[in-house]
Parts: sequence; structure tokens; C-alpha cells
Amino acid sequence: MRCVGKDSWPELVGAKATKTEAKIESENDLVKVVMVKEGSYVIDDFRCNRVRVWVDKQLNTAPSPGSPQVVEFSLLGYFKVI
Repeated sequence: MRCVGKDSWPELVGAKATKTEAKIESENDLVKVVMVKEGSYVIDDFRCNRVRVWVDKQLNTAPSPGSPQVVEFSLLGYFKVI
């Protein structure tokens, strides 16, 4: 499945989570960002209207599981910044 709108933000790797959220939502108004603590379990459901941003202890955008250098929709329906 291909989602509508921008779907990759490699420039946000390591950025503050609040900046990441604002940037993603401003560049694709069809999605809502959901912050997820790094290492947390999430359900493997795909949704084009949701972007999960993984956040580390310093509140920076954290690496995405299985995608170490890009923030993008995965087959599981989340973005992860690394």
C-alpha cells in the first residue's frame, strides 16, 4: 500500500521530538504523529494517517527498528528517525 503525501524525513534523524512532530505534520497534513518511547512494543498495523516517532531518553527522535537511517512509513505503518 502506498500512502499519499511525503513519506520520508531523513533530515530529522537526531532532531528534538517536538521539531520532528511539527515538521512531519506540516509537510503531510494527512498524518498525525504519535510519540513512542524507544523500545516500546507497538501493534503491527498499517495506517496511512499515523506516523509513529520513536523518542529516546533525551527526547530526540530515535532510531527506527529495522531502518537505521531514515524516517519513513514502514510496512508496519510507522516512521522512525535514526
